[in-house]
Amino acid sequence: MKIFIDADGCPVTRIVVEIAKKENIECIVVCDTSHSFDFENARTLTVDKGSDSADFKIANMISQNDIVVTQDYGLASMCLSHKACPINQNGMRYTDKNIDSLLMSRYVSKKIRESSKRIKGPKKRNSENDEVFIREFIKLINEIKTNEKGD
Repeated sequence: MKIFIDADGCPVTRIVVEIAKKENIECIVVCDTSHSFDFENARTLTVDKGSDSADFKIANMISQNDIVVTQDYGLASMCLSHKACPINQNGMRYTDKNIDSLLMSRYVSKKIRESSKRIKGPKKRNSENDEVFIREFIKLINEIKTNEKGD
């Protein structure tokens, strides 16, 4: 198991790196050239700035049971096809059961934006969001470890 972070705009990058260190799991932070990360306990990969370049880099590196922290539904869908375990910054796991409806909502939102209508953005992040993420992230790590022992 490895942990990949789609770090462009990810509010929990530091939290994930800290947990990965405690759990002794390799952590890879992927970002484009418009961002700069330097974590002592994670490897940072910088990709060209471009539409979805970080997403495709991650999708080409992941394996079964890797964890991917992302808020991008498209990347989450690619992760699921690789049998990886995508989770968002609020602790929601992407699954085969919810990804289609999430992708559809993204499509509908895009169409509304293109028609010059405004869509209300997400609520401001707070410490409770971080607590929920930490709980769900650690739960996911433990589930994968348990499954790997059983294999």
